[in-house]
Amino acid sequence: MAGQFQKYKLGAAGVGGMLGLSMCITLFFPSFDFRSGESTWVGLDKTLSNGRVIGFSYEDPTVVGNGKPITVVLDKDPKTGEAFDPPIRAYVYKPGVPLAAGVRHPANMGPTVSKLSIDKGRISEVADGDPAVFTVESADVNGEEWSYVSNASAIRGWTPDMVLNAAGDDNSFYIGRGKTVYITEGCWWCHTLLPEHTQDWQVFGTPPFLGDFNGEMPTAFGSDRKAPDILHVAARNSSKEWMTMHFFNPRLVQPNSIMPRFDYLWGKQDANGNDIDFDGWRAAYTEYVEGKTAYPPEVPEFAPDSEARAVIDWVLMSLR
Repeated sequence: MAGQFQKYKLGAAGVGGMLGLSMCITLFFPSFDFRSGESTWVGLDKTLSNGRVIGFSYEDPTVVGNGKPITVVLDKDPKTGEAFDPPIRAYVYKPGVPLAAGVRHPANMGPTVSKLSIDKGRISEVADGDPAVFTVESADVNGEEWSYVSNASAIRGWTPDMVLNAAGDDNSFYIGRGKTVYITEGCWWCHTLLPEHTQDWQVFGTPPFLGDFNGEMPTAFGSDRKAPDILHVAARNSSKEWMTMHFFNPRLVQPNSIMPRFDYLWGKQDANGNDIDFDGWRAAYTEYVEGKTAYPPEVPEFAPDSEARAVIDWVLMSLR
């Protein structure tokens, strides 16, 4: 009996040890100077477009995507009119929107990127909550090109309103709010954001690097892959129309899809302010599936402030 009890104690101690080790790996090991990794252009783009934090925060206690920046694409300087070829991205922080983690804590971007962002990018000249516009620039350091964050408000004299007016709604993207939708709707439960260093890359695209995640909070890799990895999904399919149908009812584009409908992300009204008749749409779709009609019903155009618009912006602009 004593021997059996001894085995029980050893087993319990082993389980406890493995649990403790796993918690160390999860919480303690990453604290060993993660900041020594240098942010890539991808990492800077993600931290600037996502904002301070995606998930529960004081700025967004109900996790609906409040307090997030707006990413815009500019083909000309909104102040001077000088053409940009190719167009550039700018990240607009309206008054009260908290700064991204990389701007608040530059050391998180890595020593070289941090120094460039402070010295050349002048990011220390903006306080949290102040209106600001940022861009990602590049500079040569000892023969190597590095990306860094530039404070366009201080360097170019850009204001949020000036940039948003120049871009227009068609070139404005609610990426940070869209990632919030991705997390709150549990999309990460089926879709990963992390191609593996195996034959995955031949299908899903290049595996990410350490510097792609500096300043991104949280890094929602996913649980396990029940559906395609979507880290580079927009590189495989950049059709806004396809994505719109897919989110409204995946069976419109993939008849055997097990993905649930996300039509409720459209809200109550469409882009023209008309009430969306969801029951009528689903009845018409059922008739199409049963072969009673030749074509499926048209998907309503989402409203500019809808969650559908935000999540599709995130997919098409961030997952490239």
